[in-house]
Amino acid sequence: MTASLIDRVRERLAAEQGPLRPGVVAEAIRAESGGLLGDTEVLAGMRALHTELTGAGILDPLLRREGTTDVLVTGPDAVWVDCGNGLQRSEIRFPDEEAVRRLAQRLALTAGRRLDDSQPWVDGRLSCLGDDLVRLHAVLPPIAAAGTCISLRVLRPARQDLAALIGTGAIAAPAADLLRRIIAARLAFLVCGGTGAGKTTLLSAALGTVAAAERIVCVEDAPELAPRHPHVVKLVARGANIEGVGEVTIRDLVRQALRMRPDRIVVGEVRGAEVVDLLTALNTGHDGGAGTVHANSAAEVPARLEALAGLGGLDRAALHSQLAAAVQVVLHVGRGSGGARRLTEIAVLGRGPLGWVTAEPAWHADRGFGSGAVKLAELLDQRSRP
Repeated sequence: MTASLIDRVRERLAAEQGPLRPGVVAEAIRAESGGLLGDTEVLAGMRALHTELTGAGILDPLLRREGTTDVLVTGPDAVWVDCGNGLQRSEIRFPDEEAVRRLAQRLALTAGRRLDDSQPWVDGRLSCLGDDLVRLHAVLPPIAAAGTCISLRVLRPARQDLAALIGTGAIAAPAADLLRRIIAARLAFLVCGGTGAGKTTLLSAALGTVAAAERIVCVEDAPELAPRHPHVVKLVARGANIEGVGEVTIRDLVRQALRMRPDRIVVGEVRGAEVVDLLTALNTGHDGGAGTVHANSAAEVPARLEALAGLGGLDRAALHSQLAAAVQVVLHVGRGSGGARRLTEIAVLGRGPLGWVTAEPAWHADRGFGSGAVKLAELLDQRSRP
C-alpha cells in the first residue's frame, strides 16, 4: 500500500459512523485501491491501519512495556521512554511530522478534547491500557517550534505497601519506623519531590498503615492512589468536555470531602488554589491529612505553597499561619545516583525567628538524624499521650 492509498483509506474510515471492524477496514482498502490488491496486501494494509487507528498507535508497545512511566515524542525520529531508570531513546520512528500530528489529534479526540490550530495544546486522560489510565499532553506547531510534541504518562494505581518499599530499599529502616509513628500519631504530612520521583507511591503505601477503623477520603486529578486499606473513598476531578462545560475541580471535591465524615482527607496532588481548602480542612479537626506537592526539597515547600495559595487569594502571612497549624511533617522523595526512587528526607515544620514556617531536617538518607529529630520526637510524644 502506498502512502497516498493509506491516506485515502483513512479519510474514508473517518466518515464511518460505526465501529471500525476488520470487515469495514478491508472493504475500505479494496474500494480505494479499485480492487487491485490481493488478500495478502489487504491484510498487510489492515495491520498498518490498525496500528495507526487504535490505542496509542505505534507508541502502544512502549506504553504496555512493564515498568513504563512516560513516553515522550519530540519529533518523528525522537521517541523517548522512561521505564523507571530515566529517559532512554527508543527505536520507534514515525514516517514524518504529519504522522505525529495525526496521532496527537486522534488521541485528543479520544480524550474528548480539541487539538487544532485554534487550540494548539491539549491535556486529557486516555483509557487505552485497560485498568491503567494514561495522561495525555500534546502541543502543535508553531507553539512547539520544532514540531508536534506528545507526552504520555502511565497512571498505574500505586498499590505497593510500606513493606515492599522497604524491601526494595526505597525507604531505609530508620525512616520507615519514623513514618509509621507519624501515621499512628495522626500528624499531617506532605510528600514532595519532582515529577516521577515516587510521591504518589510513597503516599499510597503510607496510607496503607492507617488504622483500619479510620475512613480515608482521597481527592485526585486521576485515580492513582490505591492504598491497601479497607475504607477508602475516592473522588476524582473531571475536566470540561469539548463544549467547555461539566468541569469538576480538585477544589470542588475537597469541599465535598469535608461533608463525607472523613477521618483523614488526602489530596493526591496539591497544585493550585485547592491548597487553601486543604489547609482549612486540616485546621478544623481533620488530623492526619496528607497530600503531595512538587518541590525540589523539603525546605522549598513553604515557598511553593505560598505561590499556590496566592492563586486562592491567601496572602503570605495568612498562608504561613494556616500552614503552621495544619501540617507538621514533610517527606521528600527523589532519585538516587542510579535513578532509583527513594525517601531522602523527613523534615518537621515550624515557625522560624521571623514567624515564617521553615522545614527543619529530622532525618536524611545520607546524613542520618538531624536537628529536627528532637522536635519531631516531642510532637510524637505529645500525640501519644492519652
